[in-house]
Amino acid sequence: MLKSFLIIINFHIFAFASQIVLVVADNTNTNKAKLQCFEDNKKVGKTIDVNIGKNGLGLGVSKLTPNFDIKIYKREGDKKAPLGIFKLTRVFGYEKNIKTNMPYIQASKDLICVDDSDSKDYNRIIKMPSIKPKSFEIMRRDDDQYKLGIVVDHNKKQIKQAGSCIFLHVQKTQDSPTAGCTSMKYEDLKKIVEWLDPKKDPMLIQVDEKNLDNIKKLYPELPLD
Repeated sequence: MLKSFLIIINFHIFAFASQIVLVVADNTNTNKAKLQCFEDNKKVGKTIDVNIGKNGLGLGVSKLTPNFDIKIYKREGDKKAPLGIFKLTRVFGYEKNIKTNMPYIQASKDLICVDDSDSKDYNRIIKMPSIKPKSFEIMRRDDDQYKLGIVVDHNKKQIKQAGSCIFLHVQKTQDSPTAGCTSMKYEDLKKIVEWLDPKKDPMLIQVDEKNLDNIKKLYPELPLD
């Protein structure tokens, strides 16, 4: 009975997600994928090429992800992008103000994302504290990769070594894989940032082709290619 109740709850959560960013890779070992956007079960914009983790995909941590057919888990430092269903919560960038309806964080020089699994601030974006974490990412980089980005709500419970600091961000080059994020051209990311609406509960769904059938069952009305 409890299991059935949880399944019903999850389906209600999925139903309310009227904005979906769908990333599909051919398999869990590739570092390339295709991205499509949907709103109210209609495709928005064009399909674009994106880069994912250098070592492909690993199952990420999210209460929204059902039982996918994958036994490889995302771990800290494994250079795998998380596979699953995740909320998109905030946007960040170098500019003081940008065009977006999402909550926005300007990436100042002292803004970091903590990837030290032993820190109480693990997997959080914070101002640099007086006692620095052992390991962290600087959010205002010397390059343009974080010029604009979207925060993926992966490992919200801060499970140790389960992976941290997952974003959609600007690609280094057209063919450069990531350390675990999903990257694309600045122009494509900018369009997504301007389109996202927190009132529509935007979500990232990131899977391989093998697990795409699970998404079709959850969202039977999505016009998937």
